[in-house]
Amino acid sequence: MAILKLEDGTIYTQINDISRELEPLNVKLNYWPVGENSETHNLLAKDVLSDDEKEQLLQSLDNYFEELKESAGYQSRDLVAIHPEIPNLDAMLSKFDKCHTHADDEVRYIVAGEGIFGFVRPDNSQVELTVQPQEYINVPANTEHWFYLTEKKMVKAVRYFVSTEGWVPHYTGTEICFNK
Repeated sequence: MAILKLEDGTIYTQINDISRELEPLNVKLNYWPVGENSETHNLLAKDVLSDDEKEQLLQSLDNYFEELKESAGYQSRDLVAIHPEIPNLDAMLSKFDKCHTHADDEVRYIVAGEGIFGFVRPDNSQVELTVQPQEYINVPANTEHWFYLTEKKMVKAVRYFVSTEGWVPHYTGTEICFNK
């Protein structure tokens, strides 16, 4: 269940409340079940996945990819599996924990673990959204945001692309008011 935190400390956990708060940004949040396939759940429970296992997991979830290809023109997808033992993990993640935008939508389907997206709203207030397993998020192009992992530093996320070039971060220099 997603958790939205406002600057004043207000916390929302109901999807309707979260959607209302994110509406000015056009950020979309949905619940997408991973299903009951035992092999899918076995793969989700592993920290480290081989390339073959990643592809197997992606294929088990491709019904969502097919929908996105038809409805929004998505061309490719990949699976990111992050865990604390990845060498230079903090350096890798530091590219995303500053305010930035992208030329394309940033679309993720969190299938295991969790991550935090922060957003600068049109009134310059900020919010942070903890996205958890079986939640899909679409951050529209040019939306000022940041991303970091929770203390567990574990997430498996399917990323959907119209083109990978559009995901290059363009840093804005906006100071983040939340403590990470």
